[in-house]
Amino acid sequence: MSGFGGDRIRELVAPAFEVKADGLLVLAFHSWGGLTRFASSSIHQNTWREDIEIRVMAIADGNRTGVASTHALDADAVRKAASDALAIARISPPNEEFPGLASPASVKAGTRFDDATANATPAERAEYVRVALAEFPVDMMGAGYVDSVADEVLVAATTGLSLFGSTTRAGMSVMAMSPDSSGVAEIIEPTLSAVDPSAIAARAVGKAERGRDPKPIEPGAYTVILEPAAASTLMQFLGWIGFGAKAFLEERSFMAGRVGTKVAAESITIVDDPTGPGALGLPFDFEGTPAQPVTLIDHGVAREVVWDRATARKAGRESTGHGLPPPNADGPFPLNLRMEPGSQSLDELIGSTERGLLVTRFHYSNIVNEKETVLTGMTRDGTFLIEDGKLRHGVHNLRYTQNALEALSNVEGVGDATEISSELFFGGSRAPALKIRDFKFSSSTDH
Repeated sequence: MSGFGGDRIRELVAPAFEVKADGLLVLAFHSWGGLTRFASSSIHQNTWREDIEIRVMAIADGNRTGVASTHALDADAVRKAASDALAIARISPPNEEFPGLASPASVKAGTRFDDATANATPAERAEYVRVALAEFPVDMMGAGYVDSVADEVLVAATTGLSLFGSTTRAGMSVMAMSPDSSGVAEIIEPTLSAVDPSAIAARAVGKAERGRDPKPIEPGAYTVILEPAAASTLMQFLGWIGFGAKAFLEERSFMAGRVGTKVAAESITIVDDPTGPGALGLPFDFEGTPAQPVTLIDHGVAREVVWDRATARKAGRESTGHGLPPPNADGPFPLNLRMEPGSQSLDELIGSTERGLLVTRFHYSNIVNEKETVLTGMTRDGTFLIEDGKLRHGVHNLRYTQNALEALSNVEGVGDATEISSELFFGGSRAPALKIRDFKFSSSTDH
């Protein structure tokens, strides 16, 4: 299907504005797409979902707010959602930090919607699986998924604000499994046509082949080559715990007191840019503010955090267009992080390493110390010993316990190609491979 389009969604939300309040903010989220999953080298599930939510924030007495929503499209349901939101607002405590509603704004028309991706069929996704499995040897099993997703978002308010945007994205993950090894490769792109199932499967199979008969290895500090998915884990966690203005103002963020100082290697530049090349984001946030690119770390120096309307008002700043949907207690968040690439290929990063480890990705990562940016998690699906600039053999998985900023300070090389990883709402992070010295592993496993 091709979606409702902005005009039709505006018609659907119009009944909300019949409710008389001090102000109304109305968001409509329309999402649809298909997911094809395979395991034991066979497709075992094909699903389709479509949902629309109309969410209303009403304002009473100037700074009391309430939020209600509906998934029904009839006028009475939409009107009731607005009435319920107003009833909640009237009994809610005043919010002295409420910034009011955004004024009308305009954004540049984008080309982030691909009809072929939005309308991809189960048969088309199944063909991607067939092509991928053709890369497998007979003694290896394949598992993974192919998905194709489309989103439409409308943000409208009684101020006259009305912004509409639409996006698509597609992803494929392939895991290759032998009796004693596994390898994984994933890709996420704005269009399904940008996904190459043969190349993805070949990467996964190659890792599983090389990882057969893995050897034990002692925990400790190693030079590591983090592939883009592993590098993205570090960056996404930094985004979650420190690149938002609320944590910054509350001095919970590692950025507090460090703006203008060096926090990473000179080769590290991190930006949040929802409208950058290859990004998956919308050109505006969920408060109706146009999205701006923000340089968070510039050649190793802490520069900025992202702002929404409430935090910007409190600090005497302007919103950077990073507000989340109401009700939101977390403040603004960077949903489209990008670490700028360097000049070295992955092979060159490996070739320059006398002894170290190649890490495909991390698994079950969590925060140990938010302010100190200490994270912990496991390697998974392809961890290899590097000796004399060459991959020698697979090793048993390791648990890492590492200060993420320290890791970025110890970067000795940055890859020349970036890939998107995403488990986020309307976004994803794009990172290159990184070569990092003294990366700390606290324990090992027997597999």
